[in-house]
Amino acid sequence: MGRKFGTLYINPKKYNSMNKPCMKEMISFLSCLSTNQMSEEKCVRNKELLSTCMDAKTNKKRDSWGSINYQLQRLSKGRK
Repeated sequence: MGRKFGTLYINPKKYNSMNKPCMKEMISFLSCLSTNQMSEEKCVRNKELLSTCMDAKTNKKRDSWGSINYQLQRLSKGRK
């Protein structure tokens, strides 16, 4: 279920931080930046951890034709 604030509908399950990849690394990098007055020289290790995590997530390529073929099969079944 969601919550309504006026006319705005917010789904709390959508914003669950456990489903977000690299969230811990990003938060640690941003907190390091805020404590060191936006000095990236002092946060090199956190930046490397974040970039490594993001690279690991983007290297997993999925088959983009799978969903298109699924939709085409659904359309052909509906026409019969």
